[in-house]
Amino acid sequence: MSNNTNARLISLDALRGFVMFWIMSGEHIIHALAKAAPTPIFIWMSSQLHHAEWNGITFYDMIFPVFLFVAGVSMPYSFEKKMQLAGVKTPQELPGSEKRKIYVSMLRRTCILLVLGFVVNGLLRFDGFDHTRFASVLGRIGLAWFFAGIIYLNFDFKKQLIWFFAILIGYYAAMKWIPVPNFGAGVLTKEGSLEGYIDRLFLPGRLHSTVYDPEGIFSTIPAIATALLGVFTGTFLKGKSIFSIKVKLLLMALTALILIMAGLLWDLNFPINKHLWTSSFVCFVGGFSILFLVFFYLIIDFFGFHKWAFPLILIGSNSILIYIAAEGLIDFKHTADYVFGGLINFTPLVWQPFFAALSVTIVQLILLYFLYKRKWFLKI
Repeated sequence: MSNNTNARLISLDALRGFVMFWIMSGEHIIHALAKAAPTPIFIWMSSQLHHAEWNGITFYDMIFPVFLFVAGVSMPYSFEKKMQLAGVKTPQELPGSEKRKIYVSMLRRTCILLVLGFVVNGLLRFDGFDHTRFASVLGRIGLAWFFAGIIYLNFDFKKQLIWFFAILIGYYAAMKWIPVPNFGAGVLTKEGSLEGYIDRLFLPGRLHSTVYDPEGIFSTIPAIATALLGVFTGTFLKGKSIFSIKVKLLLMALTALILIMAGLLWDLNFPINKHLWTSSFVCFVGGFSILFLVFFYLIIDFFGFHKWAFPLILIGSNSILIYIAAEGLIDFKHTADYVFGGLINFTPLVWQPFFAALSVTIVQLILLYFLYKRKWFLKI
């Protein structure tokens, strides 16, 4: 842990906290609320907090890519001080010796995220190699962020765009045209997709879904494009420009709409699918990621209304830590029941699951507040 944070946009921490909230406990609050008060709006919200079974999209499918997008947005800000010290204007101009230091730091971060992903998957239970899942959410974040960073450090914006489109088109071409034994080419099912075949062939240990893994090897490649979208956005937002911040935000919103439309059009031939991280999925969710950022930036950084977002900032400033903790490192439910269980028993029976879920969030926020006040942040 570190006792300080890098200079960053408040809205980035808030957005990161917003998406992490649903993973750490927010989804359980909404599910319980929909059962206690089964109104159309709560039932719809609950339905959006499940992954789409295969093709299609829900809000819950957006959480992971939005988080990865935010990691990409943060990259130009995190390299800013290094560029200032080196007296250069772009990361591509950094001296070779400085780049090597950055590469080592990036590789270290990626390796730590990979190992933490193994731990979250239960590596330390020692269930045996064949029963251990090695693909993970944290591992994909580390790998996609790493390769996006390599592209950002070595290629100017035009070449970064070429990489972005080459990844999306190349992944589309491979998934549609490379035949899979016993299935042929372009079969985008769990068993028949090229992504699933590569997972079964090369991914060690246990696959999340038996015949494929949603964080598998091949589908990590288009996730690099998701991180690159964040890099483009962060570069545009941070960089000096003839445009005012209002015009920048408007252009970002228009770009988001174009990406959403592109995703919907591509969906006709290459379905929007989070499990396969399809190119249409990258475009569609990338558009919404930009819209989320525009909203949070406008409210928090532009207009200065940030007090309402303090709980989200608590989550976002220690997002990896609370993710690992909520995924099994800490039994928040036991602690919440110990502290609040007596009070919850006085509430109507139908509402008790809702208050129980809410109490878990309260315990998590208390922990995060304690860490925040002491400036203890998990830095990887």
